[in-house]
Parts: sequence; C-alpha cells; structure tokens
Amino acid sequence: MSSPSPEWPGFAEKAEVAPDGVLSGRRIVLGIESSCDETAVALVADDRTIIAQAIASQDAEHAPYGGVVPEIAARAHVEVLAPMVRRVLADGGMTLADVDAIAATAGPGLIGGVMVGLVTAKALALAGDKPLLAINHLEGHALSPRLADADLAFPYLLLLASGGHCQILEVRGVGNYRRLATTIDDALGEAFDKTAKILGLGYPGGPAVERLAREGDPYGVDLPRPLKGSKEPHFSFAGLKSAVLRANDSGLHKPADLAASFQQAAMDCVIDRTSRALERAQGMTALVVAGGVAANASLRDALEALAVKHGLEFAAPPMKLCTDNAAMIAWAGQERLGAGLVEPGGDPLSIAARPRWPLDPEAEAVRGAGVKA
Repeated sequence: MSSPSPEWPGFAEKAEVAPDGVLSGRRIVLGIESSCDETAVALVADDRTIIAQAIASQDAEHAPYGGVVPEIAARAHVEVLAPMVRRVLADGGMTLADVDAIAATAGPGLIGGVMVGLVTAKALALAGDKPLLAINHLEGHALSPRLADADLAFPYLLLLASGGHCQILEVRGVGNYRRLATTIDDALGEAFDKTAKILGLGYPGGPAVERLAREGDPYGVDLPRPLKGSKEPHFSFAGLKSAVLRANDSGLHKPADLAASFQQAAMDCVIDRTSRALERAQGMTALVVAGGVAANASLRDALEALAVKHGLEFAAPPMKLCTDNAAMIAWAGQERLGAGLVEPGGDPLSIAARPRWPLDPEAEAVRGAGVKA
C-alpha cells in the first residue's frame, strides 16, 4: 500500500487493487471490520480475489495508554469509516450498485466499535437494497486461511490466537465448529501486549516483543509453563504474565532475555496444549493457525513442525490477513452465501451488535474461566 493519508494516519492514499478485467460475472461482497482498533473495508469476489481493501490503524491514538481505549476506538471508527467505504469502492472501480451483499462484523468485540461498523453496513444495505450479512468476527478468522488457500479442505484443527481470544476448534464446515480448548484467563495476544507494556516496548506489543526476543536468550530467565502437561488442552497465561512482571521488577535480567524467555514459554505452552487437542481431534486435514498472533514467525515455525509430526498439512493466512481486516469478513460472507446459510434477503436489519458471540455455543463452560472463554 502507498504512504499514509494526511487525513487519516495509517489509511493508505490508494487501496490495494486487483488487476483489471478479472471480475466479470462474479459475486462481490463488501466487508466492514471495526471490532477493536482497526477500521477496515474490503471488496472480495467469490473466486477469492481481493478486489480492493484498506485498513486505518489507530496505533498512534492508543500508544500513550499502552493499550486500546474503547471510547477512543469507537470515535476513530466513526471518523474514517464512511470515507473508507467510498475510497475502496472507487479504487475497485465500483459503486454500491455493483456489490451483491454487505458483510460486517456483528461481534464479538468492543461493543462501541462493533456498533459503528454494523450500523454503517445496515445503512448501506438499506440504501442499496442489498442483503446484510452479520458476521462473527471469530468466524472471519477461522475461515481466513481458506481465502488464501483454495485447497484447504474441511475439517481442520484451528488454533485461534489473538489479543482477545485463545481457542482450539475443530472447523468442520462453514458454521460448524467444535471448541476443544479455550483460555481460562488471558488470551495469548493479551499476554504479549502486557509483556510489552512491562518491558516498556510500547503499543502494539506483540510485534515489539517478537523483535526484541530475537536479541535474547530464550532460556535466560526461568519462567513457568502454566497448564503444560495437564489433561485438558486449555490455556492459561496470567501466571506467565505475572512471572514476567516479577522478573522484570527484580532488575536481574536483560529486557531481551525476558522477551525471548517469555516468547519461548508461551510457545511451549501453545505446542503442548495443541498437541493434547490433536489427540482428541479425528479426521483433520490440516493444522491451521489464525488471528493476530499467527503473524509471529516463531510460533508459525513451531506449529508447522508439530503438524509435520502428526502427518498433517499446515496452513496459516498471509500476514496481511492475520490481524483484523475486512477481507476476512467479506470472505466469511462469501462462504456463508456459498453454503446456503443466508436467508433470502440476508440478515434482518434489526440484528444487534454482540460483545460476546461464541463460535461453539454448545461448548461446556471451563471451570475457573471468566466470560471471555
């Protein structure tokens, strides 16, 4: 993408655009994502072509606070979303009349941001007489590897790891998910962000920790591996985060060693927990990782080795589809349309934004877990 716009920092002057002449006769979905601190719009065709997309980052707005401030995030979405829709349509050489459906994140996420995106999508659907597709943000992540890889077949085992979620699911088909594991406290991405804050690395924290970890000794600081070896494949990262805080306060360790040791401990937990889940899953075609933490190269390498050990293919979205983006939301809409899961006319305009929306509502509650699980 080109240099940032002076109007909206982090928003490109021109969106990424597909080559001309590739869209004849294809179904087009406009996607909107606003569940956290990224405002995103994309046009995606049913043949997996990302026609145009753009993302507005809010890193600068949240950096002084070391994390996302929900009210600031919601206001930022309001300021940039409508101009972004116009820009992406223009860059794709389209108008609203050329779009077949409007897909938007309807949850889970920060409720203010989710409402901004969903209300915008409702307005576009009403004005253009288009079907509204209310998309689960987690389903967007779960299906995003299939946007990049047409050969990725159901069912596959998914590690979904982000700032707000850490789960392992059997992805049996579109709309068909079985949760095998979740976190009983913090998500993996949250642990990365909190570690970055402890080490004074700024926001966003995950990439900063990964960069610093390359300079340190991954076994230089003795840190715990919570739940490693336990029977259930669930996760816990709160104790690891607290151990990093105590080690940092001791003044005995280099920041690079702390970053590297934290990352190694986190990966050891993830590999152990995912191995346990693989023992329970049957008939999987691949091991897949998605979500913001899937951008971590070391984690990808470790999971790929685990997949090979179990005789499975390994799949992960390209980096630009790991973090929150609208292409995955549009693609989830395409998948739901293709699977016949959309009512004639789409979802009702009365559908509400949801701060919590599990992919597997039948999953049993995990003892000790909070509402985020």
